[in-house]
Amino acid sequence: MEVRTEPGKEADVASDDHADHDDHDDDVVVLSWWQNPVNIVALLVAVALIAGMVGWLIADTRSEPATSDVDVGFLHDMRDHHDQAVQMGYMYLALPDTDPALRTVARSIISGQSIDIGRMIQLLRSMNAPEASETNEAMAWMGMPTPVDQMPGMATEAEIEELAASSGAAADQLFVELMSEHHRGGIHMAEVAAADAANEDVRSMAAAMAASQAEEIGELERLID
Repeated sequence: MEVRTEPGKEADVASDDHADHDDHDDDVVVLSWWQNPVNIVALLVAVALIAGMVGWLIADTRSEPATSDVDVGFLHDMRDHHDQAVQMGYMYLALPDTDPALRTVARSIISGQSIDIGRMIQLLRSMNAPEASETNEAMAWMGMPTPVDQMPGMATEAEIEELAASSGAAADQLFVELMSEHHRGGIHMAEVAAADAANEDVRSMAAAMAASQAEEIGELERLID
């Protein structure tokens, strides 16, 4: 059905539409950038990201491990010291007719000191230090520079050869003597590191070594009596 508009009505309708449009334009409020919710959210996110990055950088700097000549020197020397203990342990296990209880202690020494060596290598890596000493000098960190093979408690080549050639009760006796003396030398170094090292992990490990090796000396001597 055709709808007819009276003359003059079309102009009135158009005029009304234009007026409504103007009214809508008057209702629009233009906000400053800092009042716009979207901009505020974006700004807060950016601030949070920057704060997080700064916090990470501070934490990363603080996470760098403390280190000193005592830390690195002790780890290098005790690694060499442990190496000989592990060697003597394996050597003793290869000997015939030895005491079963002492063989159990020897296995414990091999296992424990091998784990310690791994931990020491990891600590040295964290300090960006060489994994092993690059010289034949030990104990400079204690103010007592000496050749590595003459550190306290280290068995001589002649003693190692004597152990390798022994068997039975003689092997038991010699193993206890050599390992007990070896542990005493290790305890001496560990006690100094526990007191003087800068790195908390090194101090804790050194104190634990001193305690465990003292216990093992008691066990070794008890078994040979």
